[in-house]
Amino acid sequence: MHTTPDGTAYEITGPSHAPCVVLIHGLGLNKDCWQWTIPALADDYRVLSYDLYGHGQSADPKAPPNLSLFSKQLQNLMMHCGMSKACIVGFSLGGMIARRFAQDVPSMTRALIILHSPHKRSAEAQAAILARVEQAREMGPAATVDAALERWFTDAYRTANPAMMDTVRGWVLANRTGIYDTIYRVLADGIDEIVLPEPPLSCPALVITGDEDFGNGPEMTDAIAAEIDGAEALVLPGLRHMALAENPGAINLPIRRFLDDLAKEQNQ
Repeated sequence: MHTTPDGTAYEITGPSHAPCVVLIHGLGLNKDCWQWTIPALADDYRVLSYDLYGHGQSADPKAPPNLSLFSKQLQNLMMHCGMSKACIVGFSLGGMIARRFAQDVPSMTRALIILHSPHKRSAEAQAAILARVEQAREMGPAATVDAALERWFTDAYRTANPAMMDTVRGWVLANRTGIYDTIYRVLADGIDEIVLPEPPLSCPALVITGDEDFGNGPEMTDAIAAEIDGAEALVLPGLRHMALAENPGAINLPIRRFLDDLAKEQNQ
């Protein structure tokens, strides 16, 4: 593991001159959630994964967190690693940060892959997530983790894989009370600044969700893709929010296909 001067913990793997791919995890998780994805990419791509401020082994945010703060974190990290341009892969909150980054520094955004990430919510869904933010503020991450696991994994998978549940629960419970809820609020309130961006995003894009991802479902994936010229939307059957852990192949195959097609275009 490496750490930047601003306290960002990161790992980098793959051939030094290969096309660059950056992986951004979701709320309450850390770079370890990409352990099922990196092996599918690292032989042919330069893969950078890192902990968001306030997560894992990275420093806490030095200012009230928002999407722009996390976008700047990524920009500084890429510059530190000598990456002038990359395909940005963002999961959930990470997908929101990826879209903010593509707005802020389009010259550094080769393409976007958005996984299980929100678009504009209904009033009912927005009220529900704000209630979870308040729970987290009052009682810390333990207040919301079990309900999250139910949203993130299918019922049968949760029952059959208690070790995975313990791993992911441990990641969430490791978050710092007093910081976690402030970042949770970014997930809740940051949507407006990335919906209908001006100017519109125009890079190649792949947007994926599961048909049982009730908080970030197919209608949101379609809406995100519709705002990016030429984007492809993909809905995975029988999967919820953390498909990347429950069924890695279902995520890795389309990601790899998309990246390989990009590489071919670049070499033509």
